[in-house]
Amino acid sequence: MQFPAEFVFGSATASYQIEGAVHEDGRGPSIWDTFSHTPGKVLDGDTGDVADDHYHRLDADLDLMVDLGLEAYRFSIAWPRIVPTGRGEVNPAGLAFYSRLVDGLLDRGIRPVATLYHWDLPQALEDEGGWTNRATAEAFAAYARVAGEALGDRVHTWTTLNEPWCSAYLGYSSGVHAPGRTEPLAALQAVHHLNLAHGLALRELHQVVRPDAQFSVTLNLHVFRPVGPTGEAARATVDALANGVFLGPMLEGAYPAESLEVTRAITDWSFVQDGDLELIRQPIDVLGVNYYSTSRVALWDGVGERQRADGHGASSATAWPGADDVEFLPTDPPHTDMGWNIDPQGLEDLLVELGRRYPDQPMMVTENGAAFPDVVTEDGRIHDAERTDYVRRHLRAVLNVREKGVDVRGYFLWSLLDNFEWSYGYSKRFGIVRVDYETLERTPKDSARWYASVVRNRSLD
Repeated sequence: MQFPAEFVFGSATASYQIEGAVHEDGRGPSIWDTFSHTPGKVLDGDTGDVADDHYHRLDADLDLMVDLGLEAYRFSIAWPRIVPTGRGEVNPAGLAFYSRLVDGLLDRGIRPVATLYHWDLPQALEDEGGWTNRATAEAFAAYARVAGEALGDRVHTWTTLNEPWCSAYLGYSSGVHAPGRTEPLAALQAVHHLNLAHGLALRELHQVVRPDAQFSVTLNLHVFRPVGPTGEAARATVDALANGVFLGPMLEGAYPAESLEVTRAITDWSFVQDGDLELIRQPIDVLGVNYYSTSRVALWDGVGERQRADGHGASSATAWPGADDVEFLPTDPPHTDMGWNIDPQGLEDLLVELGRRYPDQPMMVTENGAAFPDVVTEDGRIHDAERTDYVRRHLRAVLNVREKGVDVRGYFLWSLLDNFEWSYGYSKRFGIVRVDYETLERTPKDSARWYASVVRNRSLD
């Protein structure tokens, strides 16, 4: 149960979920500012206006990371804080904040891992079509170059996108994420332009960052459990939509035939231009894998109501364009507060399969964690044994995978802090550090102390 010295332990956050200060120092509005201020879109009308106020509490939060022994910190840069309207004029105050963040990490011996896009698209670009518009990918590449020029001498690892599946399908098809559109064609256009943005950004970064920098993308790859005689056919359909449309172009230079077939009633993919696939397939040093749970799927028999327990929020529109004959069946307990099942074997199966398909591709688990309804005891402690058990079991799965020869080089626990959980507002707590949303006081939970001991001892024992 020992992790080697070179294995990286970290934690992760996202800009809109923790920073606050949305109207300060020249930051422009993002699609999540607009979405969260639209009545009925976010639970209880919550917004990220203040969030954890990380923008003003940066040094204290960095010191907290030291107390927890983190070796790396995966943060995201808010595009509208750097380029307020998405393209054109650069905001020096925004760059200064992230420069201070990176310097603060390095001064404390923590490796900076920067994600360029964790869903906060500048609203001005959405007004022009957002990710349905090819020009958004080009604007992203220009923004990546600006960030790379400013921080590239110090940032160890650059991640282009976080979970483009969510950006495309939840943002443009089911509408449960910003910008809240319910257009299947738009979602597939967004898939391609996000892929293109990834490739274009890598091309720009290579020109301006330190020569030993590493490059990455983070995908929330789905694990589907087939159920009954039709389960395997259902799995193939949704796998083509969830995984194939990103792994294919990024790592193999082509959209899988299955992905094109599943979506042919929606689009002929004519928005893919000559040379795009060569641009998208840029070498990466690390494939980031986000994992939380598994899904159970079968083909719908057309009788009764089609079950849609995919765990991605309630909507009358689908997050799976082209898969109207697939139903998502309820999963077996136990579940987290998100309603997601707890299945560490799914992480093991996923990493082993990726290692089989891409044996020369190093990987990191860039998000894994769980929301539970934490209780603060009279002594001010949070005894979150369920979260500790969740993380322990998933770390054991990572060890099992490494013993099988799969090149998994690190683990980033989601999340460092309780935060704005997108359309769920502040109702779900993923953090190993509790945030009191009235006082903004930080309190490490039992899981934080346990994780610190794992990092220190490099062992689950």
